[in-house]
Amino acid sequence: MSGHSITEPSARQKWIAGALVIAYALITLMPLLWIVATGFKSSPDSIAYPPKVLFEPTLEGYVNLFTTQTRQTEEFLAANPPKTWYEEIVREKGMVIAGPSRFGERFMNSVIIGFGSTFLSVFLGTLAAYAFSRFRVPLKDDLLFFVLSTRMMPPIAVAIPIFLMFRSLGMSDTHAGMILLYTAVNLSLSVWLLKGFIDEIPREYEEAALIDGYTRFQAFRKVVLPQAVTGIASTAVFCLIFAWNEYAFAVLLTSGTAQTAPPFIPTIIGVGGRDWPAVAAGATLFIFPVMIFTILLRKHLLRGITFGAVRK
Repeated sequence: MSGHSITEPSARQKWIAGALVIAYALITLMPLLWIVATGFKSSPDSIAYPPKVLFEPTLEGYVNLFTTQTRQTEEFLAANPPKTWYEEIVREKGMVIAGPSRFGERFMNSVIIGFGSTFLSVFLGTLAAYAFSRFRVPLKDDLLFFVLSTRMMPPIAVAIPIFLMFRSLGMSDTHAGMILLYTAVNLSLSVWLLKGFIDEIPREYEEAALIDGYTRFQAFRKVVLPQAVTGIASTAVFCLIFAWNEYAFAVLLTSGTAQTAPPFIPTIIGVGGRDWPAVAAGATLFIFPVMIFTILLRKHLLRGITFGAVRK
């Protein structure tokens, strides 16, 4: 008689679990796949009812996203034939390209502000978390709760005071102002997550390094940081997701120089109304930086999320 392990799932349980995971993945990815597909549709196909699943792909949405266009007379169009493939797409609508759009600038603003605030949040959060974890800080619990309380309030509750403060300091619509603001918002999350990771690193490693002649900073840099990489990676992903997707502060505090992509994408207007293929194309491109960043850190991410879950 063959023995059966109570911890090892049976073949049927594995099949059911696999089917549930696949079904969940398909349901979760469906909106994303629809956005990507809409970016390659023509304007009529994007608003067709019933929705079109099979369609003739076109790059019209991406051309509209990266260019500004103006309508011209038939005489002008006949006298100036198109020179490139994207000009041909625009000419089919009786228009010509007047210049580049502002999407590229807004996308780069998102990159600068998102990654800049993420770096500062993780850098300052690591130092603060190490101090809370290793040193005797007066009123430590009260200070940690105060740090966490800044995350509890909704952004709209402090939007007006921040707007008035930024206007007085001349930081409205600036990269530095948005980076500092997102850093302040993310810092509480960074400190609390990283403190939990650093608490799990045995103090004996640092004590051995100090006995060997390392300074406190050298022990922190050469002993603690390498073991905290998983926690730092996980925290960086969460901080970047917030800074990358944030909308309320970006709408209120930016309008031109430092405006990011989230408030810009919904304003894309086409001929005769909303240009949904261009909006979908912008949303598709907006997804990639966070996706690539997460994929690059995926080896550390799962380990970082489960770090400390099982104690020996």
